[in-house]
Amino acid sequence: MVASSYQLKRADFIFKNDNDWERILDKTLKRPPQELINELMSSELKGRGGAGFPTGLKWKLTAEDPSDEKFVICNADEGEPGTFKDREILSKVPYKVLMAMAVCGYVIGSSKGYIYLRGEYKFLVPELNKAIQEFEYYCKEVGHDFSIQIFLGSGAYICGEETALFESMEGKRGEPRNKPPYPTSNGYLGKATVVNNVETLAHTFTIFKYGAKKFYDLGVQYSRGSKLFSVSGDTPKPGIYELELGMSLQDFVHEFGDGDTKAVQVGGASGFLVPRKRFDKTTIGYRGKLTGISLPTGGSMMLYNSSRSMYNVLDNYLEFFREESCGQCTPCRVGCQQLHSGIKAVKRGEKPAQYLDKLLKLTETMQLTAKCGLGQSVANSFSSIVENFREEMIY
Repeated sequence: MVASSYQLKRADFIFKNDNDWERILDKTLKRPPQELINELMSSELKGRGGAGFPTGLKWKLTAEDPSDEKFVICNADEGEPGTFKDREILSKVPYKVLMAMAVCGYVIGSSKGYIYLRGEYKFLVPELNKAIQEFEYYCKEVGHDFSIQIFLGSGAYICGEETALFESMEGKRGEPRNKPPYPTSNGYLGKATVVNNVETLAHTFTIFKYGAKKFYDLGVQYSRGSKLFSVSGDTPKPGIYELELGMSLQDFVHEFGDGDTKAVQVGGASGFLVPRKRFDKTTIGYRGKLTGISLPTGGSMMLYNSSRSMYNVLDNYLEFFREESCGQCTPCRVGCQQLHSGIKAVKRGEKPAQYLDKLLKLTETMQLTAKCGLGQSVANSFSSIVENFREEMIY
């Protein structure tokens, strides 16, 4: 393990009120598409929705696809428990997202963009539509043909997965598709599609305004730039904070904990729960040779103190997954039910403590055989809670 010398550093780019977006858009659209792709790639911006796929590479692959029609989709289906950053971006600085979508359209050869908005965020629609109308008018003024439409989801967690999102937009049941083919060649309506998270698009605005180097100089190797964190739980400082990637979890807890933090759930229900004994051994960022034990996160950071029952926490997560599983594949549909009923049986004494080991084996199977990230990620929270707080599952 490489010891972290990182100190908690704040950044101020996402919510900075940059009122010169018209000038930045006009200037950016005059640059060659390949130059913009190169700048994104040199910034090493990775998707901020949690998966961490290189943004520049995604744009490059889609630009190279010969499809006669292409689409740009902003994934605003912010359904991960404990995450509320994208809502704030769209309500406070929507033009940063809209500009990035338009530039993406210019780069890949698309004239149509969609914002797939979480159903619970319907209240954002009136103001967001006003911003879109103003933005589209300016695009016409500078000779860029690009329109944006809001598509309202119905609150299904699974539709945060990009291919389930396509199915939903096409009027079908929200279920993940098999991969390959990938969205960069076969996405919405079977056409090449770029899907970027709200925060990812806001960061591209920063890169095109200030340059790739300014973004690249933030964070650490393999985890460049800043990140928005939705901080909740047992903390005296709940809210949204923009911090550089690469911090140790110990530094994070020192800043946001209440003095009695026993665990932190990194990445929401689909992420990992880290116990106190591993705070100083864990960094927040994307996995790499120099970052030791690194955990990526879509932004959700939930802190738990000693008053919290980890059994109740896991019970909550499993109930959530059980309800949100689309039911398409057996490993996830049946696995979530068995895990949930299994921990209850152990807690009631109907099953021996050793039964937890069988459930851990089940999560391994789910991780290998589930069709999409929902079923695969159930193992993250289940194994990290059971392995570190086994006694709370039994007594």
